[in-house]
Amino acid sequence: MDSDSDFFIPASSSPSGMSAPFASYHLDDAYDELLEPNGTPRPQYEFLYHRLLELTPQELSQRQRSADLSFLHQGITFTVYSDSRGTERIFPYDLLPRIITAQEWDTIERGLIQRIMALNLFLHDIYHGAQILKDKVVPHELVRSSKHFRKQMLGINVPHDVYVAVTGTDLIRMPNGRFAVLEDNLRVPSGASYMLANRQVMKRVFPNLFNHYGVRPLEFYGQALLTSMRELAPKDRAGASDLTIVLLSPGVFNSAYFEHTFLARQMGVQLVEGRDLMVHDNIVYMRTTAGLQRVDVIYRRIDDDFIDPSVFRQDSMLGAAGIFNAYLHGNVTLANALGTGVADDKAVYAYVPAIVRYYLNEDPILDNIETYLCSDDDQREYVLANLDKLVVKAVGESGGYGMLVGPHSTAEQRADFARLVKAQPRNYIAQPTIQLSRAPCFLDNQVEPRHVDLRPYILYGSQIRILPGGLTRVALRRGSLVVNSSQGGGSKDTWVLGQ
Repeated sequence: MDSDSDFFIPASSSPSGMSAPFASYHLDDAYDELLEPNGTPRPQYEFLYHRLLELTPQELSQRQRSADLSFLHQGITFTVYSDSRGTERIFPYDLLPRIITAQEWDTIERGLIQRIMALNLFLHDIYHGAQILKDKVVPHELVRSSKHFRKQMLGINVPHDVYVAVTGTDLIRMPNGRFAVLEDNLRVPSGASYMLANRQVMKRVFPNLFNHYGVRPLEFYGQALLTSMRELAPKDRAGASDLTIVLLSPGVFNSAYFEHTFLARQMGVQLVEGRDLMVHDNIVYMRTTAGLQRVDVIYRRIDDDFIDPSVFRQDSMLGAAGIFNAYLHGNVTLANALGTGVADDKAVYAYVPAIVRYYLNEDPILDNIETYLCSDDDQREYVLANLDKLVVKAVGESGGYGMLVGPHSTAEQRADFARLVKAQPRNYIAQPTIQLSRAPCFLDNQVEPRHVDLRPYILYGSQIRILPGGLTRVALRRGSLVVNSSQGGGSKDTWVLGQ
């Protein structure tokens, strides 16, 4: 044992005489999803635990290969731009499900509904009366200095006052077992296609296990997404028989292009690029073989800067000139609304508990992680003195980029980050290094624990809908806390139990 806190499960034998897959499974200070602190399986995992004892490593490996082949044949990929060996990868999938009880999910669901309601009110406020800034609950300069704040959105009434139609909120389970919010992703959150693909594969490789657990379904995500988009159509087009929704993608070279095609197919809508759209008299049209067709709702998977070269980046070839004016005149809905990124700025994140209390007069159901703002002199001094203990993040980055994990960093990396923080303090925040919970994974013919997070998806149309589950991302490298696929992570199916 490495320390007194480590607890190893004794090796046992399966019916065939093979060594049990848990021979090297160990506990540490992190919350373990599978095992109680005394090493016994948690109630929701007990059936899975004993089922795994019945299977040989060869049988488990065969099921893993079957899952991998399914992903390969479906073309389920992601892109790593920084890898010189080639960018296209089959998405790493772990065979074993992550199980969440009905009681745990109830808390998560209520907390997410509360949070997205408050953030939506915050976005409407800052682009209109800005009362929360006048009341000094959130610093005026913090909001206006966010690189995602869009002054062009000031005073604009978005359709149905819904700014965030699709949200992917990153949750972690703390060492005390409670879930907390790590990040809010309100711009163009990705990963829903992998959540659905994981479920399809799991039902094929473990059908009996899946049926035994009574897992809540999430296959209706595509139709729920479509319903939400329909509900957000411009008011004068609501209920129109020829209502047209499109998914706007940057194109085949984007890292999430598989997801764009997958979701467009699930929704039954056209997948378009900027060159497929044109604007005339402040109405957006799609070019088709039968002529121009009016577009009412654009589920955009491109960033604000690229949506309209006549308003934002003039060099953009990803959007279409005139879309913003059509939006301004209420003739098309953009989901999500432009300018939503200010609410998932990692510095603004620190104020979300106060935002919840301000608009809803309620205490937050889901906790935040303690956050240090490097724009504050005292907090920056603390961060610079403790870089070896903290996680430092750039406020506008995603995908695991622009981040320093202090305990796993070198002196040279810490020195580089110190220079970055001093040069652009507004651009960085820091948080304690949290021991993410660990879930069982099948790796190298053994079941071993790996750190995980959870990204549920929240849809906001005429009502808020939350899929029971989400994308559980896994840090597949032993000891790693970085779950992003671009940084060596993978994913697994998330089972929310019916009772």
